[in-house]
Amino acid sequence: MYKITVLDNGLRIVTAHMPNMQSLSLGFWVKTGGRYESEKISGISHFLEHLLFEGTKSRSCKQIKQEIEGVGGSLNGFTGEEFTCYLVKVLTKHMDLSVDVLSDMILSPALTDASIEKERSIIMEEIKMYMDLPGHFVVELLNELLWPNHPLGMFLTGTQKTVNSITRKDMVDYKNKFYTPNNIVIAAAGPIDHQRVVDSCRKYFVKLPKQPTVSFKEVVQTQKSPRLNFSHKDTEQMHMAMGVPAVSVDDPDRFIVSLLHVILGANMSSRLFEEIREKRGLAYEITTSIKRYKDTGSFVIIGGIKNDKLSQAVEVIIKELKKIKKESVGKAELQRAKEFYTGQTLMALEDTSDHMLYIGEQLVLRDKVANPAEILKKIEKITAGDINRIANKIFLSEKLNLAAIGPIKEKEKTDIKNILEIL
Repeated sequence: MYKITVLDNGLRIVTAHMPNMQSLSLGFWVKTGGRYESEKISGISHFLEHLLFEGTKSRSCKQIKQEIEGVGGSLNGFTGEEFTCYLVKVLTKHMDLSVDVLSDMILSPALTDASIEKERSIIMEEIKMYMDLPGHFVVELLNELLWPNHPLGMFLTGTQKTVNSITRKDMVDYKNKFYTPNNIVIAAAGPIDHQRVVDSCRKYFVKLPKQPTVSFKEVVQTQKSPRLNFSHKDTEQMHMAMGVPAVSVDDPDRFIVSLLHVILGANMSSRLFEEIREKRGLAYEITTSIKRYKDTGSFVIIGGIKNDKLSQAVEVIIKELKKIKKESVGKAELQRAKEFYTGQTLMALEDTSDHMLYIGEQLVLRDKVANPAEILKKIEKITAGDINRIANKIFLSEKLNLAAIGPIKEKEKTDIKNILEIL
């Protein structure tokens, strides 16, 4: 289903042929992100991502945008903990142009002093914006609890202090260290021929030498009791994020965790949505999410709760976690979860952008791309016993972490601490 070519210098190219599409989605993935940073240069991956849009040695910032948008395309980028991605979506006939623009950005960014100072100012405002969005910022606080004194617990944007101290030399050194052929994956999805994509990319990268692979600091789990972080703020709503360490990107149990996520909080049929919003009216938003990294992961519950109802909401959440640990999921509920996962997966892969994101992330994180049909076969084989086993494995009182932002009172803090200790 997917074709992969590896150049002699280690650069990998993966394609998904989608013959009935009009568009091509192209992504240049670099295997670096927040967890590869030291505390001193926290935020540099995101900073560098911004700068690559600011111009190259042969194109201005304006020219980069006009060349893609001028043919009806779109251009974007994003930074994660373990990768950075630069992506384009265009009509297929503009593939060579897209490869040329993205290659130029990756290989020959100008990194001028003026652009660095401009983007530094912009990122400072971005950090302020996120701090003013408690629904976003509370997740950052949770990450600090999940992975204390570790790069995964640092803010992806960095802090105002670290962003202000990053120099041009830091930027150049970081790019030279990580933006190497063996650290890059090029992913394309659309009505394209694999060899044509390879040939288009090869001419820009084939002469570049292979560099040593760079590793990251692995996670060592030492948590032995619940961790809490309450941040007082006069908001109209209490923002909460609760999480536990979970499974890695290659863990055999990862698909069981995905179904656990569907059952508990992925949609409006989920248990937490039903119990907290529909039955009790305690929240507008209550949802779950999962993150998977090379050596660890997390299962997170996020909610926007009535200001005086946080402890009640936390009590309901703990009750539901205890329930799924002790009682088997019913046959009908389990089948609904499987059908939801299957439907969401297949519908996402109908779009060239989502399909490119799927194959790119798979290859850059797992060094292989799983056939969706094989994944769905594994999903179908999951039993109620599997759900129960994994719930008992990850939902442990001593592994709970909870961050909250809002006008929380001291009594409620004490109540929540006591509730978390009885999971």
